[in-house]
Amino acid sequence: MNANLYTLFENHFDAGAGAPCVLIPKGRVVHYDELASMSARMAHALVDAGCRPGDRVAAQLDKHWHALALYLACLRAGLIYLPLNVSYQRTELAYFFGDATPRVIVCRPQSLGLVAALSGTALVLTLDASGGELIDRAAGMPDNFPTFASQPDDLAAIVYTSGTTGRSKGAMLSHRNLASNALALVEHWGFTRRDVLLHALPIYHVHGLFVATHCALLSGSRMLWLPKFDAKETTSMFPLATVMMGVPTYYTRLLAEPSLTREAAQTIRLFISGSAPLLPETFDAFRARTGHAILERYGMTETGMLASNPLDGERIAGTVGKPLPGVAMRVVDDAGRDCSAGTIGHIQVKGPNVFSGYWKMPDKTREEFTEDGYFKTGDMGEWVADEGCGHLRLVGRAKDLIITGGLNVYPLEVEERIDSLDGVVESAVIGLPDPDFGEAVTAVVVPAPGHALTERKIIGALKQEIATFKVPKRVFFADDLPRNAMGKVQKNLLRSKYSTL
Repeated sequence: MNANLYTLFENHFDAGAGAPCVLIPKGRVVHYDELASMSARMAHALVDAGCRPGDRVAAQLDKHWHALALYLACLRAGLIYLPLNVSYQRTELAYFFGDATPRVIVCRPQSLGLVAALSGTALVLTLDASGGELIDRAAGMPDNFPTFASQPDDLAAIVYTSGTTGRSKGAMLSHRNLASNALALVEHWGFTRRDVLLHALPIYHVHGLFVATHCALLSGSRMLWLPKFDAKETTSMFPLATVMMGVPTYYTRLLAEPSLTREAAQTIRLFISGSAPLLPETFDAFRARTGHAILERYGMTETGMLASNPLDGERIAGTVGKPLPGVAMRVVDDAGRDCSAGTIGHIQVKGPNVFSGYWKMPDKTREEFTEDGYFKTGDMGEWVADEGCGHLRLVGRAKDLIITGGLNVYPLEVEERIDSLDGVVESAVIGLPDPDFGEAVTAVVVPAPGHALTERKIIGALKQEIATFKVPKRVFFADDLPRNAMGKVQKNLLRSKYSTL
């Protein structure tokens, strides 16, 4: 049996050959058969360019359907797809190209000069919505391509971690990893051919490329293909959609959009959020405004999706639900012992969705797995005790833990208190070096316009609610918080900026 991920999609490509797949607002409709034939021609062009199974193909592209066809072409040809953020610059690209040594690099025409200068021995081809050299090479190729017979553990993609701290690592994702996760999500979230996914996410990351598109392709449904997220445009698309996936920032921006109403969202059956924690305040405000309880889930680059709130049943604000089918998950203390409900510990996971390791980093890979095969996520969490439902609550990254005067402070607990204060949009809590306490709890707060927040007011309010050692010793104010491409707050940048003040 061929374990190639593309073989999972083929039945839906065949069954829905004439059906719409990618719907481009104010643009064209791409049908399943056209996407299949384009990916076949591209696969032939890549093979003709010298690519062989196991070779890497790097892609730094804007979001258009040709880029999706390229990803599928790589799967079909047994190549390893390497998606790269379009905002990466010279130093970052030089690292990725040197580390992954791609056989072919596909880039935007406007980036050709820079990419070519960094490409080494790789062949550089251009691609955009209008065409490019890859399209030209594919033009005369056959519309059919025999899908490479992959083994389950053959690599389908290498995705570099977000890199909020330290140098990015290439997570090696196999056909088994991606296929098992896609099957679980389509079932868990109830995707069918009748669905229309509002796709406003970038496609250089696990969320937009794998979670979103795989659910659509594996169910034979349609995607409203927005090149980027815009709150007003996204809201105008709601009547045409049944599902939306987004990061928390999308939902906070939607709440600031006057056209977001209960009536506007009435055709949507499911709003999904991930890639960063969703504030309970955002969850509550969105439900009050639209009548929809956002489904929050939990995943990582290295694992795909791990846990999800239910499709049917109560979704609990501030939790990411239960482990998905096939995923084993545990919360353990520093000694590796299971934590009881309500006790914060390290989240570890195992399952067919968990990656095989980091590209060219065998020592780092060994460090990140336990002796019994569990992956150390680096996240801290607890099983919710008061609901009796076994839902997981994320507390933060282990590296963000603040140790002040020998006592542990979990930033999320303090952030939740600050965010509940009148006039606070959001906050981030970090630890800064302190000669007396080792680390000093410090808050960076984004105030709402027109609110006269002060350091004294915030500290005074917190002293009434939490233990003194958890109360920030300093509070700084900022117009916004620095985030990476998927909306995660870059606390390393905050620590760097405020440690000198």
